[in-house]
Order: sequence, then structure tokens, then C-alpha cells
Amino acid sequence: MNPNQPNHPTRARTLCRRLAAGLALLALGACSALSPGARPPPAFYALEAPPAPAGAVLPSGSNASTRTLIINPPQAAAGFDSPRIIYVREPHRLDYFAHSEWVEPPARMLGPLMVAAIERTGAFRAVVLTAGAATGEWRLDTEIIRLQQDFQTTPSRVRFTLRATLVDEGTRRVIAVREFDSSITATRDDPYGGVVAANRAVQGALADLSLFLSERPQ
Repeated sequence: MNPNQPNHPTRARTLCRRLAAGLALLALGACSALSPGARPPPAFYALEAPPAPAGAVLPSGSNASTRTLIINPPQAAAGFDSPRIIYVREPHRLDYFAHSEWVEPPARMLGPLMVAAIERTGAFRAVVLTAGAATGEWRLDTEIIRLQQDFQTTPSRVRFTLRATLVDEGTRRVIAVREFDSSITATRDDPYGGVVAANRAVQGALADLSLFLSERPQ
């Protein structure tokens, strides 16, 4: 073999090694881009009942009516029936925060909060949240119309609207239909500021709902 002649096999092996190394680097870069660590994990938030005042005692029920209130699990309008946290920057358009979510759809978290708020009035013999065959004198159907952080104003505001329908279970007659709307200014223009404002808005609407129900003729 001519010592001055190029060694084609050796040269080919070198090229193959360089090509393999390049492909490995590309693959590593692609895996890094697709890795869960490349995106921050979502933050999860909850709607919660306010803490009871120190020394607070629930009504005994001695002054309550003999009626039982059955609460059907709350529903939500289209777009508001998922765990995604909604914000608005322009009319008629709903957007979602990329890395912030509710721990559950708001309608699912709302039911127990509603029961607790109504029970505190002492206006009913019992308040029961159920989708089953429980019986009572009155039934409450509710729907979340909106729960959104509005960035069309500065500072942003959170608006919560709940539609409530009260039905006489014995006659199937609708006793009353009413919307409860609560709007709270956020202390911060970010998802956490919206969550804090949302909790206050929900608490305000439920307080109004509870008062409305307690004032119904028993």
C-alpha cells in the first residue's frame, strides 16, 4: 500500500464518530426541550371558606324552620367548567393562565362552601348537598355564570356571578330566581392576586345568597 495514499477506512470511521457525536448532541438538546423540567410546574389554588371567628358557635337550629334545603351540586357555564383559571384582556375573549390552576373545577369546590355559609344562618333544619335521592322541602340549583380576573382595568378585578334557583320540591314550583354578583379589586395583577380576590368575591356572593334564603317566608 502506498503510504502517501489516504486511508479511506480510517477517514470514514472518523467521520462516522463525528456524525454520531453531533446526532447525540442534537438528541440531548431535543430531550432537554421536551423534558418536564424545561417548564415550571403548575401552581394549584383553592376556593376556601373564611376562618370562623374565635369563639363562634353555629346556630342550634331552635329558631330554624322545619324545612330541609337540598342543594344540587353547582354547575358552571361553558368555559368555566374546568380547573383552568380564567382571565380577560378584551371583551368576549377568555384566556387561561399557563402555569396556574384550581385544584378542582370551581363548581366542585363551591358546593361545600355553600352548605357551610347557609348552615351558619340557622334558617333551615338541615342543609344537604347531594345529587342523589335525598328529599327535602326546598331545592337549590346554582350555576356559576363567570369567575374571571379582568385586566381591562388597572388594577385588575375579579368578578364572580352565581345564578340561584329555589324550587319547592312538593309542588315543583320555582319560588325565586336570582343572580348574585360580586366584584373585588385584586391587590396584585398576577394569578395569586386574582385567587385571593376570587376567594373574597365568592365569600361575598355566598353571604348574599345565605341572607336571601334566610329571608324567604318559612
